[in-house]
Amino acid sequence: MPSSLTELPYNRGLMPLTLDPELRRAVRDADVLALARDLVRTPSHPGVDQQEQRVAHRLADYLRGAGIEVSLSEVRPGRPNLLARLPTAPDRHAPRPQGTGRSLLFCGHTDTVAPNALMTIDPFGAEVRDGRLYGRGACDMKGGLAAMAAALVALSHIRSPLAGEVSLAAVIDEEMESLGAEALIRSGVKADGCVVGEPTANQVAIAHRGLEWLEVEFTGRATHAGARAEGVNAIAAAAHFIRLLEEELRPALVLRSHPLVGAPSVNVGAIRGGDHPSTVAARCSVQVDRRWVPGETVEQFFTEIEDMLARVRAGSPGLSTALRRLPGSMATMVHGPLETAPDHPLAAGALECRRRVSGADDTPGAFPAWTDAALLWREAGIPCLVMGPGHLAQAHSADEWIAVDQLDEAALQYALLALSFCGPS
Repeated sequence: MPSSLTELPYNRGLMPLTLDPELRRAVRDADVLALARDLVRTPSHPGVDQQEQRVAHRLADYLRGAGIEVSLSEVRPGRPNLLARLPTAPDRHAPRPQGTGRSLLFCGHTDTVAPNALMTIDPFGAEVRDGRLYGRGACDMKGGLAAMAAALVALSHIRSPLAGEVSLAAVIDEEMESLGAEALIRSGVKADGCVVGEPTANQVAIAHRGLEWLEVEFTGRATHAGARAEGVNAIAAAAHFIRLLEEELRPALVLRSHPLVGAPSVNVGAIRGGDHPSTVAARCSVQVDRRWVPGETVEQFFTEIEDMLARVRAGSPGLSTALRRLPGSMATMVHGPLETAPDHPLAAGALECRRRVSGADDTPGAFPAWTDAALLWREAGIPCLVMGPGHLAQAHSADEWIAVDQLDEAALQYALLALSFCGPS
């Protein structure tokens, strides 16, 4: 195997990687933990007035303090995306050769889920104990966001040979409809590569499954239960549909397994219907989570479900059905899968950075959940990977936490990747 990144055949234009003391000092001085604690102390979950605004302003203050260009753009009233760019030529350094290197975008989200009722910690206390930072969003993903911002600050303080632009997008609403990522894409964002900092324990993920939340409405005809034959039972029809999903679709999906992300899946997550035991149910709704893999299309699985619904209607004359995306779960863009080639310079560079920083000799993997990386790749044409501090098992958990040493490790990996990927050709 090649012993360094510069020996790899697909490494044209990537800078040799060195972990010099200046870079380590700059990352340490950026104090990623202090920033992460500030962000955790700043609630940004649904129900908070102007939900993500205070987090965006805190990030802006931190970055501007290092002389980094920052702009805020409201996606919804009081809910801004943040975009930060490294200065092209800091006054205290020689001008950088601009326009000859690749551009790299770091992206993370400023919103979190709400505190869990079972929490035993102060969700906004940002307590550090036994090498862990506790609090809502510590793992998903204020820790990753802080590490990306710290990497930019560190890069702004070293005599770096960057020839391409390094930027950070902090977007709203990823936990709900991805309004922030969609707005970023519509703004015309461009980059040669993007790292989304969701929690992978700083490993490199180049793929994940797509996600659609669907709702099927079954409409039958209500009658008294004593005259059941005169009615059309929507709950019974929904049960027939669920049986087809479980007994026919799920086994078929196993045969479509992808080498990185595994098999597609279908899950019935909620069912609601009926009014009274003595009434034939006229209405029933079923909500479905459908995870899909590269090689599948959204049109394909909508057609599969519609075909099953046609069979259900054929067995229940008078029944009508309606299939739609679940309102409030996604905005306008299709939440498809992510798949970046393992030999892409972004993936190759990230793997080598991880090896240099942590000593881990990893191979590219997959991320279990969905991320905004898929939108940026599919809709904006930006090669993306997922790489960030923390373990997914801690995201959304009752007593959410992140390991402090992973924060510093992530900031160093990000900064080193920027030096490699955006160096002079």
